[in-house]
Amino acid sequence: MHRTHISQGRSTRRKAFTLIELLVVIAIIAILMAILMPALNRAREQGRRAACLSNVKQLVLAWNMYADENDDKIVNGATGFSDVDNGGWATHSNELSWIDGYNPDNIELAKEDMRRGALWPYIKSEAIFRCPTGKRGEAFTYSIMFSMNAVRHNEVKGIPGLHVKRRSEIKPNPATRIVFIDEGVMSSDAYAVHYTQEVWFDSPPVRHGDGTNVSFADGHAEYWKWRGIDTIKHGRDDNADQVTSAGRAPESEAGFRDLYRVQKGCWGKLGYTPRY
Repeated sequence: MHRTHISQGRSTRRKAFTLIELLVVIAIIAILMAILMPALNRAREQGRRAACLSNVKQLVLAWNMYADENDDKIVNGATGFSDVDNGGWATHSNELSWIDGYNPDNIELAKEDMRRGALWPYIKSEAIFRCPTGKRGEAFTYSIMFSMNAVRHNEVKGIPGLHVKRRSEIKPNPATRIVFIDEGVMSSDAYAVHYTQEVWFDSPPVRHGDGTNVSFADGHAEYWKWRGIDTIKHGRDDNADQVTSAGRAPESEAGFRDLYRVQKGCWGKLGYTPRY
């Protein structure tokens, strides 16, 4: 007996996303990205801030090693002012600067300046001289404070313990006196701070979460976040315009206290009676 097999063809339909479903998925991804990106940026910034904090700590350790090997004399902190003594604000006769030259428009020359500088034998790493968030084309972004054998302007001339050339002169406490600051730019001479005036000289650095990293004469380092909204706006405005608005006064109590903190960190005290 012959059996007849009847095969019935099965029709299959492929399932696919509709346009509306695709748009919904894209919208969900966009929302998730909007939620996650700030968190990722914050995490990335915290990593860069930590690396920068390590840099300023290593710089101040090298700064101390230099003093250890030079009879307590501290390094010439005025960038680009090697063996310069004009009888006034630059008093560096026979002193090699920590960075021997200032070439902001030529990164290769700037690197040579670093390698010739007085601190290079104690560091020998170009990366330590530059914050991870530095601008492209910059070899170094850190500065030494005015007071640390850098610039002796008329406000402090003749006052012991302010502009110092030896560690033993640092008063009242090395743990409170700033040596290095992440200024965020390739700056000549040093980070400028007034002693007798209640105004900013150089701009407040704001590259790290509206704050900056500093290291102190005793060898420790700290992250400082500015408290005044006006301090942050001042720093952001100047950074965007690539200028320094010297003589700009704070606009709030918190802003004034930011200024006092930097001035005390530089000079150890204020040369005037503060309003707050």
